[in-house]
Amino acid sequence: MQFEEQVVIAAPVEKVFSLYADVKGWSSWDPDVKASSIAGEFVSGAVGTLQPSSGPKTKIAFTEVVTNRLFTVESKLPLCVMRFEHELSSHSGETKAVHRIAFEGLLSPLFGLLIGSQIKKGLPHTLQGLKCAAEYQS
Repeated sequence: MQFEEQVVIAAPVEKVFSLYADVKGWSSWDPDVKASSIAGEFVSGAVGTLQPSSGPKTKIAFTEVVTNRLFTVESKLPLCVMRFEHELSSHSGETKAVHRIAFEGLLSPLFGLLIGSQIKKGLPHTLQGLKCAAEYQS
């Protein structure tokens, strides 16, 4: 089960990626994040926490980080892994951002329905927040 949204941002890819790399600042542009943290650098293998606006704080693992291109975060649920993929591509000075959420494992259909539907509703707002932050912050 997978959900995906995208947006074109009138800012260079480096600016958008810097917002991703500022993990503690995610709540400033993502209305679905109450708080987030990372232990150490924004690199593959790092771990942290994420507290959604509605829901318990959860541990997250940064499974892949490629500067100015992508990062992937995973969170374990009972018999399921929830993966958040964030991809950036540059097009004539603008950036296309794609956010994808995937559920894998035995209980993925259940968590896709319970959690995924809410996340899917929030994705457009998250991407608009990212767009505004990248285009209007110095």
